[in-house]
Amino acid sequence: MDAISSPFLAPFPKLSLNSAFPKTTPPRITFPTITNVRIEERPQTQLRLQSPAATATTTTTTAVAAPPPRSSKEPINGRKAEAPSLPLEQARPVRLPSKISSPPSLPVTICNILDDLINNFIDRPLRSSINPKDVLANNCAPVGELPPTKCTVQGRLPSCLDGAYIRNGPNPRFVPRAGYHLFDGDGMLHAMRISGGQATFCSRFVRTYKFTREEEVGSPIYPNYFAGFEGAAGLARGGVLAVRALTGQFNPLNGAGLANTSLLFLNNKLMALGESDLPYAVRVTPDGDVETIGRWDFGGKLTMGMTAHPKIDPVTGEIFSFRYGPIPPFLNYFRIGSDGSKQPDVPIFSFQQPSFVHDFAITERYAIFPDMQIVMKPLDMLTGEGPPVGYDAGKVARIGVIPRYATDDSEMKWIEVPGFNFVHTVNAWDEKGGEEVVLVAANTMPVEHMLERMDLLHCCVEMVRINLKEGKVVGRKPLSTRNLEWGVINPKFLGRKNRFAFMAIGDPTPKVRGIVKLDFDQAGEDDCVVAARSFGERCFAGEPFFVGKKEGGDEDDGYVLTYMQDEGSGESRFVVMDAKSPTLDIVASVRLPQRVPYGFHGLFVSEKDLQKQKNWK
Repeated sequence: MDAISSPFLAPFPKLSLNSAFPKTTPPRITFPTITNVRIEERPQTQLRLQSPAATATTTTTTAVAAPPPRSSKEPINGRKAEAPSLPLEQARPVRLPSKISSPPSLPVTICNILDDLINNFIDRPLRSSINPKDVLANNCAPVGELPPTKCTVQGRLPSCLDGAYIRNGPNPRFVPRAGYHLFDGDGMLHAMRISGGQATFCSRFVRTYKFTREEEVGSPIYPNYFAGFEGAAGLARGGVLAVRALTGQFNPLNGAGLANTSLLFLNNKLMALGESDLPYAVRVTPDGDVETIGRWDFGGKLTMGMTAHPKIDPVTGEIFSFRYGPIPPFLNYFRIGSDGSKQPDVPIFSFQQPSFVHDFAITERYAIFPDMQIVMKPLDMLTGEGPPVGYDAGKVARIGVIPRYATDDSEMKWIEVPGFNFVHTVNAWDEKGGEEVVLVAANTMPVEHMLERMDLLHCCVEMVRINLKEGKVVGRKPLSTRNLEWGVINPKFLGRKNRFAFMAIGDPTPKVRGIVKLDFDQAGEDDCVVAARSFGERCFAGEPFFVGKKEGGDEDDGYVLTYMQDEGSGESRFVVMDAKSPTLDIVASVRLPQRVPYGFHGLFVSEKDLQKQKNWK
């Protein structure tokens, strides 16, 4: 991967992680290493994290004993505590299963035996990319739930951060029975509640229908979609899943989503999103806890999943969204009013092949969709020839542009953009009175490795200009040679022409070894990077998130937030960077009582918006 050699990258400032937090201070943690997964017939509970003294080579499924709650009088901002805090490696209370059958019912036992037979005698040997002992290694290993716990703050947390930063990500509740992909984990929300310069941290599962059913049964009952449906074993698992449904082990009408990807705050409602299911309503409590309320269907108007990347127009307050799937119409576009009322779907019949559509973009006039070379192949799964999602080498990538208030797809225009396969967008805007649109997105290369070998990916941020009158690309510029993904902007500029973006340096994704700031005004020059921050040796972060200052000001007048993991010490931190600084100086850092596994997307919710959650009905 590319090394950070930018002249803008200066040594850490006086509040750097290495200087402010010496390596000798935190207790050392050994990450759990899964060297073998043993399949057992008895009900399973939570993965146990190894202690520093652990030497066993097999990870079993034993419960984690929850230590007493931490004292509310522990140190905050360096003030002396009246009682000592728990060692970092002990601060892992876990919410144990509330309803576990003992023993499991006969249908559950039979299906578990069938699953074991499939895993041991039909399934192919697991590749490293889906082998749990490899995928769940180091800081991808799952953690238990943690109730609200006060944290020590180094530096000063800006007042504009009063509220909550919540990041979503995969965290499997049980040891996977078979293959496991990073996308297959149960959703867990890691919430940093900030008030008056003090910080409280909490980690909670999104208690989806899938999660609660498996918790009640005491073992996995749903196959992993990205790693479990391939070849003869995939067909067999589909049969067992049908038996589970017919015997009442779960109700297919209640969905099987993970809610593990992102979050949305709409009409005073906070939601955890995953594109395979409806959103799940959640709530941040006054003490910083996170509660799951349930599935949200917008008054019965949303019956299937929706994207994990809906777009909020900063001027109108409207939400623009879509859903996609293997059943025609393969793409459906829709709008949600600022009052939370969902408008009718607009089927995109010109989208003629089911493809992977994770994100899109909006401008003041249009919605912009990708049609990439990662496609759905349900027939390959049924015939045993391959997984349900794969690469189509013969397909030419396209971009679709439709008026954002369209009522049908008659005005949809598709423009071929060979080799431009983007998973996430950064921003888009109109130019020349709407005759042209400009899209900034990270082009994934080589795209055929997107699901199988993420360690081989390189994402090149490009600015693509499309002339709608001519129906073709009239400009395409790379903005940096670095491996950049997960770009964020000041949300006040979404869909409007803006200048700056903050992006993660993949090493590889989901591990982030640094953050850079791009200046779009320098497009076409050697490199648009104008600021950068490296987290140091064996230190990795996640997606950045930008929060502007309350008093407004320039577009980049604010702070960049992220969670950071030191794989040397095993310690996690929440870091706040000055977005205007040429070295993205760290102005505050919060030592977390529990590590945060690498995950996906986050959201900041202001104190004002948190107070509005009481309007939930």
